[in-house]
Amino acid sequence: MNGGATRSQDEATAPRGTARSPRRSWRRLVALALGALGAMVLGTCLYGALWYEGQVHAGPPGAQVILDVARGSSVNAVARQLAGRHVTSSSLALRIYDFFHGTPVVDAGLFAFRRHESLADVQARLKAGPNVLEVPAGFTAWETAERLDQLPGHDGSRFSAAVDDRGVVSPYEPAGTGNLDGLLAPGDYVVGPHESAPSLLSQMVTRFDTEAAAARLSAGAAALGVTPYQAVIVASIVEKEGVYPQNLAKVARVVYNRLSLGMPLQMDSTVLYALHQDGGLVTPADERIPSPYNTYLNTGLPPTPICFPSPAALAAALHPAAGSWLYFVLVSSDGTEAFSDTLAQQEANEQLAESRGLP
Repeated sequence: MNGGATRSQDEATAPRGTARSPRRSWRRLVALALGALGAMVLGTCLYGALWYEGQVHAGPPGAQVILDVARGSSVNAVARQLAGRHVTSSSLALRIYDFFHGTPVVDAGLFAFRRHESLADVQARLKAGPNVLEVPAGFTAWETAERLDQLPGHDGSRFSAAVDDRGVVSPYEPAGTGNLDGLLAPGDYVVGPHESAPSLLSQMVTRFDTEAAAARLSAGAAALGVTPYQAVIVASIVEKEGVYPQNLAKVARVVYNRLSLGMPLQMDSTVLYALHQDGGLVTPADERIPSPYNTYLNTGLPPTPICFPSPAALAAALHPAAGSWLYFVLVSSDGTEAFSDTLAQQEANEQLAESRGLP
């Protein structure tokens, strides 16, 4: 018993630290774990802050990107589009930026951006609204004015006034014509908030001049025995009547064949142009309307182009297909037209079109 008492006494008087308490070891481990976790969180936060800062101040801006925002698109969908086109490098970064700076209301339309823009610039452009004027081939000056009127901060009437003021003219426009239809290039135009109508008009004339030079308009027209302006008139008719690439050169040949025979062109598109209508059916009453654009009543070309031709239509007018066709009609829902030499063949094709439910 005394021996046992002596051992207990020895253990009781042993120096502190010779054996570690389990509770103290657990506390130290927890402290170390919490320290490591804190360091990890701090590192992650610092990395995230540096990453976000890099997204906010991206750049320098690169190539231009035209983004088409569909009606009803969500902000998240637009953010994904922007990231997919490399305007921003992350849709998440833009959503975070919107969280801190306010989510913009994005209107449908075409927007011009640059790749790798800062998030501030991207958001400012979205807030300002669409800034790209889309001018399709086949449009006219008055249709362009109507579409420009739909862009925020722009007035289509100023564009019409700029056309009428004659401050901007085309080198292909005959003296005294006073009409720029056919001499303005279709395509997309970035229209800034302070873009003036004469400036936009000048851009459209310059782009057409570039396309005309690339097509060798003057030389091609001379080879056909027409003036460059007459070739553009043919191209505008080809654009409206042919529509699809497979038809253009053949429609051009029909126009030249009818001109050479002194036949009326009898093109619905010219009658509709005088009526300020883009498409639709021409009635027998319309065919009797007195107008220099009524090619049912008049022979030869109308006095001016009737729309802005595409480069493809211009090329077709300068390089018509070989053939003796005088007639054509739409015979397929894919846009294919049938061409014929005689009225009897044309009537048979018209019956075929009618059987297929085509106008």
